[in-house]
Amino acid sequence: MVGATRGFSRTASTPTTGSPGAVTTIGSGAQDSTTLLEVMRGLSGSSAESIDRGKTIFFPGDPAERVYLLRRGAVRLSRVYESGEEITVALLRENSLFGVLSLLTGQRSDRFYHAIAFTRVELITAPATSLRTAIEQDASVGLLLLQGLSSRILQTETMIETLTHRDMSSRLVSFLLVLCRDFGLPGAEGITIDLRLSHQAIAEAIGSTRVTITRLLGDLRQEGLLQIDRKKITVFDPIALAKRFS
Repeated sequence: MVGATRGFSRTASTPTTGSPGAVTTIGSGAQDSTTLLEVMRGLSGSSAESIDRGKTIFFPGDPAERVYLLRRGAVRLSRVYESGEEITVALLRENSLFGVLSLLTGQRSDRFYHAIAFTRVELITAPATSLRTAIEQDASVGLLLLQGLSSRILQTETMIETLTHRDMSSRLVSFLLVLCRDFGLPGAEGITIDLRLSHQAIAEAIGSTRVTITRLLGDLRQEGLLQIDRKKITVFDPIALAKRFS
């Protein structure tokens, strides 16, 4: 299993302010401007945490006691099957909400996924009970939660579509295009993926091997489709890359 060492190397875990179960920023007339970040920070028992790359946030079957909002970096959600194969089901970007299924199922141990820090990440985390109370007190919090879950579902669908490619080169290209869309920074040379990605990390995300990914990325570089500088990938023209392997 990838990232099997639990990884809470917290650099900041001081609880934020907020009365028990209350949302400090939502009230009548303020719903339209309130963000999920403000809601999470206002919950009783919320805290800010940093986790190193490759460390586990939670395992499948862990007690579902807290919910998470990703503030910086990327989180990989995966499922481990009986064969031992670990399949990525989502690669979460900033402002993604995860670990909230317990609010829907009512179960305290419903971690279906293995959540791993794909890069070094910063999180806002809060007790699930506090978020549930906030939803009961203010329906607009539930709406924000649904919006966050909708985004998560779209990310999962995108990742599943990427992994349906049987040919590994097509799978890699599809994954790079997803990264350009979700983590890309436009520049003079093209779209730079704002993540420092090792070949091993990419291989783990798409079910390949480091050797294969190294070879395929080398082919793409030789064809003038991308460059790699200090583990940051720049795709010169995403449209040309997509057409090359369509």
